[in-house]
Amino acid sequence: MAELLREYATTITGPDETTYVVRSYGEERRDGTWIGWLEFEPRDAKKPTLQTHQETSQPNRVAVEYWATGLEPVYFEGAFDRAQ
Repeated sequence: MAELLREYATTITGPDETTYVVRSYGEERRDGTWIGWLEFEPRDAKKPTLQTHQETSQPNRVAVEYWATGLEPVYFEGAFDRAQ
C-alpha cells in the first residue's frame, strides 16, 4: 500500500494555469525494496490528480525517504511533464 513520504511547499502551475500540490509517495515491493513516485494534486477538485511512474527504486524505506527529501523544484517540473 502506498505511503505518503512528503508534501512539498513548492507548487507547480500547469499550462492551463491549474496549480498543483506536489507529494512524494513510496511503496514496499514484495522483495522488500521500495519504489517512489510523485503525485500532483490540483487545487481545483474538478481536475484529475496526475502521477508519475516509478521515479526511484531504493533498498529500504529510509532510503526512499532520503530520496524524497533531496528533490528540488526543477525536478518537479520535469516530473510534471512525465506525469499522467
